[in-house]
Amino acid sequence: MSVTWLKAQRPLAGAALTHTVWLNTFNGVLATAQAWCLAVILNAVIFDGANRAVVLPWLGGLLGLLALRAVVIWGAEQTAFAAAATVRITLRDRVYRHLQLLGPAYLATERSGALVETLTKGIDDLEGYYARFLPAMSLAMILPLVLLIVVLPLDWLSGAVLLMTAPLIPLFMILIGSGAEVRNQRQWKQLTRMSAHFLDVIQGLTTLKLFGASRREVDIIGTISDDYRVSTMQVLRIAFLSSAVLEFFASIGIAIVAVFIGFRLYGLALPVPPWFVVPDIDFLHGLFVLMLVPEFYAPLRNLGTQYHARMAATAAAEQLIRILDAKPTHLTVTNQQPTSVIHCAAEEMKRRSIAVRFEAVEFYYEEGRPALCGVTAEIPAGRRIAVVGTSGAGKTTFINLLLGFLTPTSGRILINDQDLAQLDLTTWRQHLAWVPQQPRLFQGSIADNLRLGAPTATLDMLCDAARQARIDEFIATLPMGYDSLVGERGAGLSGGQIQRLALARAFLRDAPFVILDEATANLDPDSERLVQESIDVLAQGRTLLVIAHRLATVRKADQILVLEQGRIIEQGDHVTLAAAGGRYAQMIAADIGGVKRGE
Repeated sequence: MSVTWLKAQRPLAGAALTHTVWLNTFNGVLATAQAWCLAVILNAVIFDGANRAVVLPWLGGLLGLLALRAVVIWGAEQTAFAAAATVRITLRDRVYRHLQLLGPAYLATERSGALVETLTKGIDDLEGYYARFLPAMSLAMILPLVLLIVVLPLDWLSGAVLLMTAPLIPLFMILIGSGAEVRNQRQWKQLTRMSAHFLDVIQGLTTLKLFGASRREVDIIGTISDDYRVSTMQVLRIAFLSSAVLEFFASIGIAIVAVFIGFRLYGLALPVPPWFVVPDIDFLHGLFVLMLVPEFYAPLRNLGTQYHARMAATAAAEQLIRILDAKPTHLTVTNQQPTSVIHCAAEEMKRRSIAVRFEAVEFYYEEGRPALCGVTAEIPAGRRIAVVGTSGAGKTTFINLLLGFLTPTSGRILINDQDLAQLDLTTWRQHLAWVPQQPRLFQGSIADNLRLGAPTATLDMLCDAARQARIDEFIATLPMGYDSLVGERGAGLSGGQIQRLALARAFLRDAPFVILDEATANLDPDSERLVQESIDVLAQGRTLLVIAHRLATVRKADQILVLEQGRIIEQGDHVTLAAAGGRYAQMIAADIGGVKRGE
């Protein structure tokens, strides 16, 4: 399956791959002409006693052929690299886009290290297949045939030797390579598991240190690395063995032809039956044929060498196929509504605030494991709605359904009376701003991070958004202001600063519907106060959905939805639910810190 998939990607290489094959074939033709020039020169000097003036034109031609071959080989390398680079860039872009399509629901089930290994080394391993193996395979089918056509009229005996020994090389290549392929695939799986485990350990290094488990993990990584070393050496052992076998049969073929030509040049009888007619051959043609024999076997030996590039690409392709064949758990763009209807719905969202309605929504991650059960809820336009509940109540599923990362098992979600399943998700998300519990900042400047949701934003717009998010004074203290660099995950910034930068993104995006996922979690009182002030400003004129564990952040909500085991068991404002003595009141009693801050 993986080989078929690799062949299907061949058109991505475009004309560069075809150019590589023909340049290599032309190089073989030039090698034939070079061998003829050299044979003529040696025959003229040794047997005809020719002087320098006679052989000088042939020497000039020989030097010209050497220079031309160098240029052709360089061109073949360049086109081969271009073909492989095009495939790598295209496939990496396709895989990235497919992962974006799959969304966080899929990524949550995968190990980051394995995905990174597939996207980097896995796709890089395809280079050898398209840059070396495919050209070598095409050349192995063209050039030996061309040389055989040249040799047979000159000496059919040498041609017969080549014809009989040539099939042995690909035969043994396949026999040995089949065993190496299984080990190579096993080695690739070990590499992805090792990469995933190593990344997990690095990310959790602080926790391991605190619990004194770092030394144990070092031993585990050492064991895994040693297993990978053994697996790698097994693959290399087979690779070297196959190379030795291919060289052996090529050397045998060259030796047999050399013996047959040498015996006839010396006038010795070959050990053949009397009825076997041995053709005569002179020094010129004998030397020419002898120099062509290594060129005949070279493409076959090179194919055997590059066969290991095919095995590496096959192992990597299995992981790529698994990712690309994964189906999203949500609808991307529906065909049930015409484009005009989708466009009208988008214009409607631009003209006014967004209202959302859940109608008997149910979702199952797997059979018998309900995450939401018959949820019916209203999120009116321009209102502040809060969703609260304990861990596992279904809040994350609620948000992922609204963001379009999941599709309801049953029921529907209406956006301004339009079914979300009928809308283009890209258009829908353009009207959303999301501030997660742990915002992601990337390596780059503060301005670059703020512009994630609004790439064309001007500096004045950045300053205005930062001011509303209460982060402008901090940015002003930095030496380079908005051009100041931050590290991956916001390294160098506090949790409150990261959270306010995320809020500044939301202000900059200026979306009519804002989702806050526990925006004040893990913040000190001062940072929490600043973030809460920013949220109050952000809520003006927008629909605001707040997901919260800490109830102090939802007291100002117009409506509170209490989730329990995937069901809405209570709804109302803070005062009403607190006085009802139900589940919300119990959560208030348990949230001592929230009560203190709210009083």
